[in-house]
Amino acid sequence: MSDNSNRIWAVVRGLLIVLIISLFVVHLLLLKTDGKKVSNRLSENWSKLELVLSQIEQNYVDSLDYDAITEQLLPVLMKQLDPHSIYLPPAQLKEANEELDSNFEGIGITFNIPQDTAIVISVIPSGPSSRAGLVPGDKIITIDSDTVAGVQIPQDSLVRRMRGKKGTTVEIGIMRDNEMVDFTIERDKIPVNSVEVAYMINDTTGYVKLAKFSKTSYKEVLVSMLDLSVKGMKRLIFDLQGNTGGYLDQALLILNEFLPKGTMLVYMEGLHRNRSEFKADGSGHFQDLELIVLIDQNSASSSEIVAGALQDNDRATIIGRRSYGKGIVQEPVYFSDNSGIRLTVARFHTATGRCIQKPYHAGDDTYAYDIYERYRHGELTQVDSIRKNDSLRFETPGGRVVYGGGGIIPDIFVPIDTTGVTDLLVKINRQALTIKFSSQMAQRYRKELLAVETIDELDSLLDSMNLEKTFIRYVRASGIPFSYSQWKISGEIVMTQIRALIGRYSPIEDLAFYPRLNTLDNMIKTALEYRSDAAASLPQ
Repeated sequence: MSDNSNRIWAVVRGLLIVLIISLFVVHLLLLKTDGKKVSNRLSENWSKLELVLSQIEQNYVDSLDYDAITEQLLPVLMKQLDPHSIYLPPAQLKEANEELDSNFEGIGITFNIPQDTAIVISVIPSGPSSRAGLVPGDKIITIDSDTVAGVQIPQDSLVRRMRGKKGTTVEIGIMRDNEMVDFTIERDKIPVNSVEVAYMINDTTGYVKLAKFSKTSYKEVLVSMLDLSVKGMKRLIFDLQGNTGGYLDQALLILNEFLPKGTMLVYMEGLHRNRSEFKADGSGHFQDLELIVLIDQNSASSSEIVAGALQDNDRATIIGRRSYGKGIVQEPVYFSDNSGIRLTVARFHTATGRCIQKPYHAGDDTYAYDIYERYRHGELTQVDSIRKNDSLRFETPGGRVVYGGGGIIPDIFVPIDTTGVTDLLVKINRQALTIKFSSQMAQRYRKELLAVETIDELDSLLDSMNLEKTFIRYVRASGIPFSYSQWKISGEIVMTQIRALIGRYSPIEDLAFYPRLNTLDNMIKTALEYRSDAAASLPQ
């Protein structure tokens, strides 16, 4: 047999082994369910599997560690389903629940290990890792100088190494754009407030940024909007950029505040789930408030349900970029060892019938790189690059044309902003120098910062720090070649970031951070320029 034939046979044999073992795991799970009988159809379809497993159990030469086999192979089995059905071992399940339910102490990231290297999926806003400068996509290479990449460390072990008491530190070495960057992160209580900030941008426009849909999101949003109403809010910019979702009931309660009685919010259905519809009850306090919703390619799940419902009912203008496209209903199944699975049982559809979930193929890893593909073919920078399927064309009651096929396509497209981007800015951000420098300056001026009570006082203090010259010296000392011509292009962006970051260390906290940083956000600029009487000219 040729070498090529041997390789082909090895691949086929490997696939067969994975299939058999995966089915074996299912058998083990069925054995663990307190003796509950499976359906007759399942028994008939898998009779050969049961026969093979019976032979293994009765005749195999060695004893088997069923628990170890289960833990190793359940992720393999779940991978054969949709991209979001997952198995969570005890530590990971506990962490996932804590992020939505209550405070916990650690560094404030979520990560995945697709190929034996942990990759940061998201960084919890206002948490320790966010303050230190970690960003999604960072690859975790070392923890406290110990190599954790490529050495098959279990995910729960990584979680334990990064968790710890508030005030303790951990050294994290990450790979970013093929460069190693080291971070010292002080563990802290991870914030659970889902409303990051709420304030009046001008005399009539309120701004609320919702980071996730946790158990308290509706209450937080409602309190924020009532407070802004007292301050004169006539219209609201509701920012869902980067919001990866969370509890469905909180999304529905928030939608109920904006829509009249009987309005379809969303419906869901699946092979084993009958259609379930969710409608507004008419008790909302803000049914007449002018509303603008911001979304981007990282807005997912419940945030897409909110954006889709408001768009399909002609209730809000959606501004930004096509959302992520996660529109599935997941049910948790818990096991006696405190592990569990999250199993997809249905799909969400907007009021016009659009399916929010983007296409996928079971077991296909390319799903995880969809955002990179969007960037590659220009969707994040050119509105004409957004792929639309005429067979999935829908029309709202007000005559607005919307499209299915995955994600929510905004009414007004805003590209990724590359204004002011230079090689110097890229290198500064890659090394997280603005964040590290701001932390040092905040420590140096800690006493003065803690005495700040107003934005004017903060600005006066920042003006006295001679920040620009000090930062330029800091950049040069870091080994990055400094270009004054590039600084003229990028300097204003960098200094705005630094002033916002230092302000966050004052008692004003996020109200010193977001309003300043938001001046750089082209989505917010577009929202402020938009007027409701322009609705007739929305691009279709």
